[in-house]
Amino acid sequence: MKTGGQLIVEALKANGASRVSCVPGESYLAVLDALYDSGIEVLVCRQEGGAAMMADCWGRLTGEPGICMVTRGPGATNASAGLHVAMQDSIPMILFIGQVQRDAREREAFQEVEYRRAFTEFAKWVGEIDDARRIPEFVTRAFAVATSGRPGPVVLTLPEDMLMDAVEAPAAQHYTRVEAHPGRAQLARFGDLLKEARRPMIILGGTRWSEDAVADIHDFAARFHLPVGCSFRRQMLFDHMHTSYAGDVGIGINPALAKEIKDSDLILLLGARMSEMPSSGYTLLDIPYPSQTIVHVFPDPEELGRIYRPDLAICAAPAEFVAALRDLEAPASPIWAERTAAMHDAYLKWSTPPETGPGDVQMGPIMTWIEHNTPKTAIFTNGAGNYATWLHRFHRFQAYNTQAAPTSGSMGYGLPAAVAAKQLFPDREVVCFAGDGCFMMHGQEFITAVRYDLPIITVLVNNGTYGTIRMHQEREFPGRVSATDLVNPDFVAFAQAYGGHGERVERTDDFGPAYERARRSDKPAIIEVMLSPEAITPTRTLTQIREKTA
Repeated sequence: MKTGGQLIVEALKANGASRVSCVPGESYLAVLDALYDSGIEVLVCRQEGGAAMMADCWGRLTGEPGICMVTRGPGATNASAGLHVAMQDSIPMILFIGQVQRDAREREAFQEVEYRRAFTEFAKWVGEIDDARRIPEFVTRAFAVATSGRPGPVVLTLPEDMLMDAVEAPAAQHYTRVEAHPGRAQLARFGDLLKEARRPMIILGGTRWSEDAVADIHDFAARFHLPVGCSFRRQMLFDHMHTSYAGDVGIGINPALAKEIKDSDLILLLGARMSEMPSSGYTLLDIPYPSQTIVHVFPDPEELGRIYRPDLAICAAPAEFVAALRDLEAPASPIWAERTAAMHDAYLKWSTPPETGPGDVQMGPIMTWIEHNTPKTAIFTNGAGNYATWLHRFHRFQAYNTQAAPTSGSMGYGLPAAVAAKQLFPDREVVCFAGDGCFMMHGQEFITAVRYDLPIITVLVNNGTYGTIRMHQEREFPGRVSATDLVNPDFVAFAQAYGGHGERVERTDDFGPAYERARRSDKPAIIEVMLSPEAITPTRTLTQIREKTA
């Protein structure tokens, strides 16, 4: 006889879970008690949104579901921010929510929410466990659903009294991963299309990749001399210094790359959905019938043909598809080889930071310093804001699992993701990029990094404004600044008050020494970079945007 709380923890262990992020609540005390001597590592967070984003980051970097636990009502709705990230980003995650006792349901009891109605748009499956004997069934199914097809989050709600029931239940077993493989005829058809092409292009994206799969796509691109782009915030899927790399297919795309995509006669969408951001507002490919020949490889049949009608649809995960490409014979002298080389040269020019800019601090030289002084295995995280352009455009990712950033564009993601990444990979350098607005969304999780001795480095770009919104505001309503100015704390004092290390950079040359001191401190650190609000983008100032519009 075991309690529901004990069965939850046993099912997690049986399915390979080794860590949980949470904010505790009285609604799932029985689970917390079962975790006490379980061997599962528990990261106690300060807000449920941050806890859910940590679980998302674990799922993002491992391919296994990240586990988060929160209490009912306000705890669950706070966590919905991280749930939305996982859903739009196709990240495996399981959110456990303590629920009101069974005999109080449908009475609007204290903190009651009916999650099967509320969270349907936020998760692949929302289930409630009424009978403790079914816990092994529900939890194993949750792992399978979260990882199968297009990965995503699952929500399981746990009535408080059910967790206290002592029952007999079958021992939980590890879930079975479901894989889809390309057929021989499909591979042969792809090979024929590639032979007929004159201006082919590969666009990588999505999840269900692995280090081996990334190595395979590098090899395939090299053998065929094919140009490769990475979908928005999936840049870690291809080495940017590889001679086939053509650039980031995302916000602020290189116009030369956008033209090449439009002019391509064959595009392999590999794991990518090619949604609004990577498609430049659905302008790179015509909907529903692209002018380019489209081969779409995706692990979920519901996505194939949903937006773009492909000429060849292959239901397969990226890892399975690229493994099958090993036997495809490459042409001796591909006619597109010179085009590929030219696209890589264009990328290198596009990704070279500018040397000057407005104010006493220039981000261009700072990015150059970062490129020369951080290891290739360093993990970079960020949330949302114009500051992220400096990282996405000018950092040249060269290794798999070195990026954690939300394609959903969620602010506040970078800091909790950095905490999770450092906990997962303690021997690797983890750098969080954040804006002053973005950081304050989940800045309280800095204390989580301090508590668990996770020496992340946060590069906090402080321009005193919600930069992206201000940019759009100046474009649409020049000179009428409303609701975008910020008043900030002293972030150096903030870091020190939390028990971390703090630095302020007021001149460009101060950055390198400040970063080295932060690294040597071996503490969670904040490097506050005082950037002029005029430096709103790498290429245009606020004044230039305003004057062009006025």
